[in-house]
Amino acid sequence: MSILGELLRQLLRFGLYAGVQVLIVGQLSLFGLGWCFLYLGFVLFLPLRTPIAVQLLLGFAIGLAMDISYDTGGLHAAAAVLLAYLRPWVLRLLTPRDGYDAQDTVNVHQMGWQWFMVYMLILVSLHHVLYFFLELGSFQHPLLTLGRVGVSILFTTIALLIVQLLFFPVRRKRS
Repeated sequence: MSILGELLRQLLRFGLYAGVQVLIVGQLSLFGLGWCFLYLGFVLFLPLRTPIAVQLLLGFAIGLAMDISYDTGGLHAAAAVLLAYLRPWVLRLLTPRDGYDAQDTVNVHQMGWQWFMVYMLILVSLHHVLYFFLELGSFQHPLLTLGRVGVSILFTTIALLIVQLLFFPVRRKRS
């Protein structure tokens, strides 16, 4: 795929993730305690070959879009940039013995359930811990905050897993 085609594809993905988050998913809560951050899928499911600087910029852009939409003053941007920063480290940590193929993507069908769930849980957990403790602004109510973190991790991970199963291809693309 050409660079222009890939750029247009990523812009479309950005718009879809941001639009669905703001218009639909942002209105949902689980037990009044957990929220779904579906927009994280935009950063989590970027191609493996995406340079770190581009990941950081895209993480900031999607976080800033959420901050503008929800008037959260930089909480989403800070947590999304952390997610984008840690993603290459987690990918390196989880590198298969034979390494990644050039055409590999973050895809449950290609990488397997175990790899995918570990990848998701590490990154979503780190994002949510930072987000909710920044939102609270202190460590005054740690149990309530950890409850919100736990329920939100569950909600977000299940939603992103559903997105993977419904919208990501089962087979590898042939080059």
